[in-house]
Amino acid sequence: SVCLSVTNVCPDIHRFLADMMDNPNLIRNVALVGHLHHGKTAFVDCLVRQTHPGMRSTEERDLRYTDTLFTEQERGVSIKAIPVTLVLQDVRNKSFLVNVFDTPGHVNFSDEVTASQRICDGVVLFVDAAEGVMLNTERLLKHAVQEKLAITICINKIDRLMVELKLPPQDAYYKLRHIVEEINNLLSLYADEENAQVVSPILGNVCFASSMYAVCFTLKSFANIYAQTYPGINIKEFSRRLWGDIYFNSKTRKFTKKPPHGTAQRSFVEFILEPLYKVFAQVVGDVDTTLPTVLEELGIRLSKEEMKLNIRPLLRLVCTKFLGDFNGFVEMCVEHIPSPVDNAKLKVEHIYTGPLDSVLAEDMCTCNPDGRLMVHSTKMYPTEDCTFFQVLARVMSGTLSAGQEVRVLGENYTLSDEEDSRILTVGRLWIYEARYKVEVTRVPAGNWVLIEGIDQPIVKTSTITDVNIYEDLYIFRPLKFNTQSVIKIAVEPVNPSELPKMLDGLRKVNKSYPLLATRVEESGEHVVLGTGELYLDCVMHDLRKMYSEIDIKVADPVVAFCETVVETSSLKCFAETPNKKNKITMIAEPLEKGLAEDIENEIVQITWNKKRLGEFFQTKYDWDLLAARSIWAFGPDMTGPNILVDDTLPSEVDKGLLNSVKDSIVQGFQWGTREGPLCEEPIRNVKFKILDAVIAQEPLHRGGGQIIPTSRRVAYSAFLMATPRLMEPYLFVEVQAPADCVSAVYTVLAKRR
Repeated sequence: SVCLSVTNVCPDIHRFLADMMDNPNLIRNVALVGHLHHGKTAFVDCLVRQTHPGMRSTEERDLRYTDTLFTEQERGVSIKAIPVTLVLQDVRNKSFLVNVFDTPGHVNFSDEVTASQRICDGVVLFVDAAEGVMLNTERLLKHAVQEKLAITICINKIDRLMVELKLPPQDAYYKLRHIVEEINNLLSLYADEENAQVVSPILGNVCFASSMYAVCFTLKSFANIYAQTYPGINIKEFSRRLWGDIYFNSKTRKFTKKPPHGTAQRSFVEFILEPLYKVFAQVVGDVDTTLPTVLEELGIRLSKEEMKLNIRPLLRLVCTKFLGDFNGFVEMCVEHIPSPVDNAKLKVEHIYTGPLDSVLAEDMCTCNPDGRLMVHSTKMYPTEDCTFFQVLARVMSGTLSAGQEVRVLGENYTLSDEEDSRILTVGRLWIYEARYKVEVTRVPAGNWVLIEGIDQPIVKTSTITDVNIYEDLYIFRPLKFNTQSVIKIAVEPVNPSELPKMLDGLRKVNKSYPLLATRVEESGEHVVLGTGELYLDCVMHDLRKMYSEIDIKVADPVVAFCETVVETSSLKCFAETPNKKNKITMIAEPLEKGLAEDIENEIVQITWNKKRLGEFFQTKYDWDLLAARSIWAFGPDMTGPNILVDDTLPSEVDKGLLNSVKDSIVQGFQWGTREGPLCEEPIRNVKFKILDAVIAQEPLHRGGGQIIPTSRRVAYSAFLMATPRLMEPYLFVEVQAPADCVSAVYTVLAKRR
């Protein structure tokens, strides 16, 4: 593992850090996202080295500071999203409190990205300069747009263009320009006109970096280096001329759009890339003879010991002294990612399920530290002995104090069903720094906090509020993931008497992974569902080694299916309730193409009023007015890809009685679509129509116990009469390989289903 010698970070810094938490205008909550191995963790290492001067890793090895798990170090990939809170300076040396979330790049762990984006105000999208925009880069960009986050770009690993690809500076510029253009094309594709975003180095929302050699700059921060030598330069105007088809005429000392002579280079190449290339070439090439002259030109002094360093540490040292700290990155975050105060209203509108005109919502929209307490948790981290979890949350309004009594609301809490709610006492509070924690006594609005003592009732996300709030409480929306758990494995303990230990382990592992699902089949076997094999492998490692410490047998992984129909039911299907007093008639038919996706992406929502719902279905899917206004529910949940329609006529059916059992019929429909009749898998893409209903007059004879199972049975029979089919999921993969390996890759893929 990595060799770390950490000197105790000065307590004064921690005091300063805690004081800055009281000024939300100086806070930035940022998620670092990007494709696998595009350098997010290495970038955080540079920020950590910058803020922790006593920290060293063995020079040839990466620090990988936020890969805190042994499995992450062993596998070489980030598995968990880990936050780090740092005090960083911008170009003017003004301090800001930057909460950075380092997220995994592997597509299996995109649930971690979703959980971290929820409590951020913006993202920095990392793109490898050599590989460019990859499949997961696109998906993460789309997800950030959907989450209404500010987007900035870091083109990382620019050293690869020089050292690996050996591109001349002009070609390197073309490559970088192409990446920026590609991202803007994707942004215009995903974003609507209201939220249109553009990225460009000129605007300052693109920075360039090489984490391996501690290089990070924006046009403005590089212009600042020139300003130190030529004090008369207007940094803002100069930096705007360092990108695009702009050339510097050395005779007239002016910038022009036309090249002054045939061999003239663009300003970005001349003022930024060529000096960088020169530094790299001198350090990698001729250290003893010409390097001292170049260093003298740059005003860099190195001791004899430093000059004897190996190439990589020497290059890192020279680049650090030449370009300074990562001020450009901080400037980019400060300028282009809103503070918790500025972003509060947009954030609350997007994630809060309650009305926005309440006093509670007003406190959140102003990020009021003296207002009513509202905290939103999205992640949990186990304690060292894995017996409890510490809850990571963002304080949306009010101030959370250690020892305070709070009400914890789970994802199933509603005003009509208040069961998923507990009153607990907050233990200690910390600021999470990945490898250590800074204890604080209170945390005001706009900050992230690690909370002790309230993990017991929380499964995935939660809403935490003060016990003394007596107005109506609403929760924050559960996370909406951009991928699904479609691979499942059955697990059982080798020693049957250890089943309780395994169940406890399953409960804990379920808290640790945002998208993991665990369930018990009717046969009694315990099934774990995850996004892929690597994901499930990590889950099983945690289950065996961390949470249950027992031997567990695992079945071969299988994919989860969906059930659907291809025709309309051949018969009207009816079912009677057990007391023979009620009768429901239904048919099933396939949904129109694209409708299921619209429901899942929340382009249409069941919470809309009847008029708006009706207009959507009439205009986009040509439904008739009656059907469009008679939609009862989506199933198996609010964004489920099935629809229940009341197709009965008032002349034939007593609508008053039917509406009195509407909730029970909907519950039965949602239960049925959650577990279909073929193999207990979810139903997809099916429209269920109620054609007739005979309902008992007496409320006693039409209770939920009678109607719900009957509604499910009639949905099943209508489904089975409509030519049912099983749907298999497909995996969309991008494979990168050298040309001579293509045939081997094809062979491997051909073996897989």
